[in-house]
Amino acid sequence: MRNAYIKSTGSFAPARIVPNKYFNELLGEDVDTWLIENLNIRERRWCAENESTSTLCIEAAKDAINNAGLNAADVDLIIISTDTPEYISPSTASVVQYKLGAKNAGTFDINTACAGFVTALDVASKYIRADEKYNNILVIGAYAMSKYLNMSDKKTVTLFADGAGAVIVSATENSDRGFLSSTLYTEGQYHDWMGIYAGGTAIPITEKVVEQKDHLLKFARKFPKEINPVTWTRMINELTQKVDVTPQQVQKYFFTQLNINSINETLDNLNVPHDRAHTIMEHFGYTGSACIPMALDDANKKGKLKEKDLIVFMGSGGGLAFASAIFKW
Repeated sequence: MRNAYIKSTGSFAPARIVPNKYFNELLGEDVDTWLIENLNIRERRWCAENESTSTLCIEAAKDAINNAGLNAADVDLIIISTDTPEYISPSTASVVQYKLGAKNAGTFDINTACAGFVTALDVASKYIRADEKYNNILVIGAYAMSKYLNMSDKKTVTLFADGAGAVIVSATENSDRGFLSSTLYTEGQYHDWMGIYAGGTAIPITEKVVEQKDHLLKFARKFPKEINPVTWTRMINELTQKVDVTPQQVQKYFFTQLNINSINETLDNLNVPHDRAHTIMEHFGYTGSACIPMALDDANKKGKLKEKDLIVFMGSGGGLAFASAIFKW
């Protein structure tokens, strides 16, 4: 049976490194210790003034396309997951298609915030399974949240960073490889707890909005600290049961990488060793929809993924949106 598998990976992060000590000076207090102990973040990358979300996407895409042994013209579809788009309209994917020279590719963006890459991976896999026209799909998770940070807001400015991760999802006739199952889940009652709330039709940009910095990222309310570990645990248990395996049989986990304690608590709930989760937040901070594909690329390039390994992706983000998927490598 025709299936979808991850043929290659790629990633890109801006050159500018912002260490934790930068915020000690900016905010006038020690945030470095808390960031290391609770989030495992020591530094992150921020875009230069002349870099944007499409810049990150293009470089990550080139890496993935090259690693797949393909040309841009071989790509049939580009799906970009981001909540920091190049423009409100048109799509970031159309910009990337043109600048890559992917002349044969259709395009669209999706926005499920930081759950977006796993959602896009789910969509790409089902395109390939459903339609023989699609053989190579470029899926990108990208984040340029430094463009939306309030530099005086210590709740956000220390956490968020920039980067992009990409994969080529390709067709295979080997039904024992690739996509196995997925689940999308949302708790929409949290939609107004964290986000960028101005710039759309609900709150158009005005001088007053800019003056009050309502066009920047903000935490409106504090999320229950247990919501990620509880939801991740339940979704992973359900996902593995669907394909008749246990969480202990999964070789690698890739989580949304904001809080190392949430990741470790989930793994404890699943009775899985902590080293099964591959993380990169120590050096890249929180890169939203980019963090999972960036971590996947890092693990892949370090030789940590073996043929037939079971891999689980577990993403969550504003909305609150959750997305899980399981693949055989």
